[in-house]
Amino acid sequence: MEHTDVARLYRRLEPLHSMIYFAPEVGEELAPLGIEHPRAQYFAHRSAAMGAVGPGVVTATYFNFNPALIARFVPGIWSSAAPADVLNARLRAADSALRRLLTDAVSSREVERAGVLARRASEACTPEDRTLYAAHADLPWPDEPHLLLWHAVTLLREYRGDGHLHALLGAGLSGLEALVLHTATGRGFVPEVAQKTRGWSVEQWGDAAAGLRERGLLDDGALALSTAGAALREDVEAETSRLSAAPMESLGDDAAELAELAGGLAKRVLAAGAFPDGVFAPGSDRSAKG
Repeated sequence: MEHTDVARLYRRLEPLHSMIYFAPEVGEELAPLGIEHPRAQYFAHRSAAMGAVGPGVVTATYFNFNPALIARFVPGIWSSAAPADVLNARLRAADSALRRLLTDAVSSREVERAGVLARRASEACTPEDRTLYAAHADLPWPDEPHLLLWHAVTLLREYRGDGHLHALLGAGLSGLEALVLHTATGRGFVPEVAQKTRGWSVEQWGDAAAGLRERGLLDDGALALSTAGAALREDVEAETSRLSAAPMESLGDDAAELAELAGGLAKRVLAAGAFPDGVFAPGSDRSAKG
């Protein structure tokens, strides 16, 4: 598969997983466990598959968060709730959120078939140096088709994300630099949201942007990619696709069917308001990494 085809298929799958980061059901499930702050909830339910890890592991696997923000909540979250309890709460939240967003389609043939194909693709993933993928791959498969689909998409998403970090590091980018460049594409978080949610100060963000301008990767005076910056981003995306192509290629001709099914389901999720206005630029892939 061409790297653009690989990237397109992952983009179609992405909303089916990442809706969980904006679903109010997460807070409804985690608050009774004593995890009430939205950032604490995010760190808890996304990292729980790795166990009661410390801030260093979370920083390493999330990549573009300010370590100081993570350290405000990790490992304190684990004194409120055990990882196993958080994982159970997350699955309950995913169940409720998908039922709300997909309505009658939640029990459709499309969901069931997409889950079968996404699971097949995930079976081609390998765990070497893919920490977040490997942690989630150790979890049991849910029985219900919509949750099986969500789990399969989660595995594929974290597999691609782990590979994406390799591509970013190979390009000589820090987590903050990668985040700044990603917002400069106009296809991810809007800059103000990225800066705030990832815990970077105005000064830190500005210093990173200035460094990228010195390297010729941003245009002077604007948060926009230069010609060199656009080329670097294209190289990163191509390398990410190369590193994450195996699961999609394993489907053969069925990859087109998964793309069609995922695209239709993603449209339903988006139309139901899974993502708040003003958070992502138009055309974004709703990815959490730079």
